[in-house]
Amino acid sequence: MSGTRTWPALMVASALTVICAVIAGVAASAAAGELTRGPSAGELRQASAAEIARRWELWPAGRVFPTTLGYTGEQGGREKARRVGISSRTDCAASVDAPLRAPVRAAGCRAILRATYIDALQGVVVTVGVAAFPDSVSASAAEAAFPKAGKPTPGLRALSFPGTVTDRFNAASRQESTARQAGPYVVLTTVGQVDGRPARWVGKQRPTIFTFAGDLAGQIAAALTAPAAPDCEAKEWRC
Repeated sequence: MSGTRTWPALMVASALTVICAVIAGVAASAAAGELTRGPSAGELRQASAAEIARRWELWPAGRVFPTTLGYTGEQGGREKARRVGISSRTDCAASVDAPLRAPVRAAGCRAILRATYIDALQGVVVTVGVAAFPDSVSASAAEAAFPKAGKPTPGLRALSFPGTVTDRFNAASRQESTARQAGPYVVLTTVGQVDGRPARWVGKQRPTIFTFAGDLAGQIAAALTAPAAPDCEAKEWRC
């Protein structure tokens, strides 16, 4: 009688062995498929977002801030603003006025890049700032802290270069500003005149004298956030 009970036990054991082998084979096949498959659509979107968020540190400064930027002049013609210089400092606190340092830091500011441009007539100076944040939510929170309706202070600090037409551009001579979120970035401008006249001395301005600053900021923002085809072999991509 004892011998008759061993066959079912052996059959069960054999069946379990076969099942385990099948499961192991399926798992191995799935693992191999996971290792060899290409990135999914969701993974590509994540890689693209990560690449955009790192452009501020991976791109050469001259790519973030081109030598010239086109804009529409007051009379409607196309003009070019010329880059005067790029700041070597990127720390967030040094780039904005004191009242903005806490909200910018709280939003996770990684860096603020700055460059200064001069308009085609060499009468208006624009400092453009690119504030980098971890993601669009953080950038949106930071953008909300900047003044609205063109108020220049508190805002981006003026960047001048001694020995150039911008050397009189300083905190007191800032007359207007802009701030716009673009993905994980906030692109900022602060604007004044080359003679350095303080804003409080300026009477009613022509309404379009400083509007080209928004054109410059828009082009820089568009380049920084332009979608790019993923290249998982390149160092700037993390697929």
